[in-house]
Amino acid sequence: MSTSGAEIKKVKSKICLIGEKAVGKTSLIRQYVTNMFDDRYITTVGTKVSKKEMLIKKPEHGFDVQIDMTIWDIMGEKGFRELLKDAYFYGANGILGVADITREKTLDDLDDWIDSTLKTAGKIPLLIAINKTDLEEAVQVGDKEVLQLAKAFNCPFIYTSAKEGGNVEEAFYQLGEMTLDAQLGFVKPE
Repeated sequence: MSTSGAEIKKVKSKICLIGEKAVGKTSLIRQYVTNMFDDRYITTVGTKVSKKEMLIKKPEHGFDVQIDMTIWDIMGEKGFRELLKDAYFYGANGILGVADITREKTLDDLDDWIDSTLKTAGKIPLLIAINKTDLEEAVQVGDKEVLQLAKAFNCPFIYTSAKEGGNVEEAFYQLGEMTLDAQLGFVKPE
């Protein structure tokens, strides 16, 4: 039973992170799942899968939902994306597109990542995360560019810092809500 006394439904959700190498995909996952950050850059080889449960309250529907979230991390190489895209994105319920606020090219390249992903996975919920906000002195990406990309894909965006934990929990929660609403048919992705 949940603390609100509402019935608890259980849902499985597959979340895929996309973006160029070294934008912080693995660090975001590590911060979210284990509340840890490591400054050493370790290249993701292939894919890595993490799991975390999340409770989302739906009082307007009379129940709460426990999401068993499976979070997929992919190597940020375009060639690798093309090679494994069908297996990686098969059954995905949501996408977290990640760019590095200190490298404008990662935002430009995210456009291609999102296009390729949606062609394979279909129209599923998407949230853009602009990571590394703790590196204020090296910012190359402005609000205007981020807003333009988010508008092009009709999706929300959030600024995050995997190092400091800023908005990491919020990003996964927001994407969790979006995927849940789509999975339960409360909203249809546009």
